[in-house]
Amino acid sequence: MVAAGWDGQVRGVLVVADTVKPTSAQAISQMRQMGLTPVLLTGDNEAVARQIAAEVGIDTVIAEVMPKDKVDVIVRLQSEGKTVAMIGDGVNDAPALAQADLGLAMGTGTDVAIEASDITLVRGDLRSAVDAIRLSRRTLSTIKTNLFWAFAYNVAAIPVAALGMLNPMLAGAAMAFSSVFVVGNSLRLRGFKSTASAH
Repeated sequence: MVAAGWDGQVRGVLVVADTVKPTSAQAISQMRQMGLTPVLLTGDNEAVARQIAAEVGIDTVIAEVMPKDKVDVIVRLQSEGKTVAMIGDGVNDAPALAQADLGLAMGTGTDVAIEASDITLVRGDLRSAVDAIRLSRRTLSTIKTNLFWAFAYNVAAIPVAALGMLNPMLAGAAMAFSSVFVVGNSLRLRGFKSTASAH
C-alpha cells in the first residue's frame, strides 16, 4: 500500500499487488502430473504468499526469505537427495538459480537472473517451464534409446563378423540401418507439442 499526500494530509492510497497469470494454475497442475512437487519460495509476506499458493494449487510455502536463505533452502533439499529446479526472474533469485540442479529464468526477468540460470524461458509463462522439462526428458530418453541400439548392434555384430560368420555386405547394411534408426528416432523430437502454445 502506498499513501500519497501533501500539506501533511493523506490525499490518496494506492494498493499495489502482483497478479497471478491465468495460466499459472494450469502449469502447476501439469508439474504435479509430471511427478514434480512445486514449492513457493519467496521473499514476500507470508499471508500474501499463502494466498497466491492457494490460488495456483501449491501446498508448500516458504515465505519471507532473503536471497541467501533461498540458497540455504535449495541446499537443504539437495542434501535430502532431491533434485531441485528453480524458476525465477529477479536479482534476488540469481544465487538460488545458480545453486539449483536446474535453474530456469524467465526471459522477462533481470539480466542477472538470466546469466545465473541454465535455461532462459522466452515467454513469461510458467507453462514454458513445463515444456522445457518435458522436452528435456524426451530428449534424454531419445539419447538413451539411441545409445542402447548403437551399442547393441556393435556388441552383437562385431564378434560375429570377427568370426567370419557375417557377410561384410550384411554388416555394412546393418551399420547403415543403425545410423538411419538413430537419425529417424531423433527426428521424432520435431513432433514435440508445446502446452503453452496449445491454449
